[in-house]
Amino acid sequence: MTTSSPPASGGSSQDSAGLTRFNALPREAADAALTEVCAARDWAAALAEGRPYASPEALYAASDAALADLDDKGLDEAMAGHPPIGRPKPGDPASSREQRGMADADEGLKAEMLELNLAYQERFGHVFLICATGLDGKRMRDALASRLENTPERERENARTELVKINRIRLGRLLAEPAADAPAPEEENA
Repeated sequence: MTTSSPPASGGSSQDSAGLTRFNALPREAADAALTEVCAARDWAAALAEGRPYASPEALYAASDAALADLDDKGLDEAMAGHPPIGRPKPGDPASSREQRGMADADEGLKAEMLELNLAYQERFGHVFLICATGLDGKRMRDALASRLENTPERERENARTELVKINRIRLGRLLAEPAADAPAPEEENA
């Protein structure tokens, strides 16, 4: 399996503090935080059990290994935690942020994505998964249309590869979250 690089966080002291916080979480809290990253319970359990991690890179490597070890049921569970492209989960900031590229898509492109998503789910039995961060709607549509031609086995491996990327980004955000008792930085106007 090909893996991507860890998020470009630059190994900041904030990541180091976030890793220290993550390593110190009670098991229930770690499980809860990790299932927000990825819905596969076996993946979350493996990462929670593997603590403490010496570095963010060690956490990312453990994540990659746990994803590679997921059986079909675990992979299905991980994929089920993701909404279709173009329909982020209401009230889920991660889902909305990751699918930002579809927010400004015209109605024609949104309708096309809905049709392609339905065709994909009909053909493969699971949601189309792509690391959508930084992609615009047209690139997501083109990837979806292209991947409809794959075999079911190939698409499961594509989904696993995309999950590696998504989980690394989400873990990076988890480590970058400010401590609950620290004042939150002021929001930027986007």
